[in-house]
Amino acid sequence: MLKEKLVLASKSPRRGEILRAVGWEFEAVAANIDETRMESEDAVNYVKRLAQTKAETVVRKSSNNVLVLGADTVVVIDGEILGQPRDDHDARRMLKLLSGKWHEVLTGIALMRAGQTSQALIDHQTTRVHFVEMSSDEIDWYVSTREPNGKAGAYAIQGRGALFIGEIQGDYFNVVGLPLRLVYELTQKI
Repeated sequence: MLKEKLVLASKSPRRGEILRAVGWEFEAVAANIDETRMESEDAVNYVKRLAQTKAETVVRKSSNNVLVLGADTVVVIDGEILGQPRDDHDARRMLKLLSGKWHEVLTGIALMRAGQTSQALIDHQTTRVHFVEMSSDEIDWYVSTREPNGKAGAYAIQGRGALFIGEIQGDYFNVVGLPLRLVYELTQKI
């Protein structure tokens, strides 16, 4: 079923873990792009654009016919897009925003075959996540674990952050950072 090796345009250890868990061969290549959001760009267009830019960047460095996968994940709450926290203070701010509320996790996906950039497939996945109320002590403890660093929305559902997840609606792997089923479906189309 997973006949073709992927080039993952990301150094995200979580995306790599997801691909390894299902036995999908891949090579990770960092895209190192500017992730600044454009003025008035909504979350869906933002993650799709970043996924596409990552894939395009790595396609240019790849040999012909390899399949390149770009992905980008953000958290959206009350219209605010949360990427990775800048520091511990920002992580606390994000966790306070999420505490006791529903939010959405969006991941943009782009698949491109090197040498055939006109054959790009771009899509996104949305999952709803409910955080339980977090006390100030719980937020301080969680930030002190360093787990929020490098995670969209300052949490990892697959780690200690699971203690604060009340419910999810949608794809669990999307919350981790790679909607595996969507990726698989797109590879069947390309």
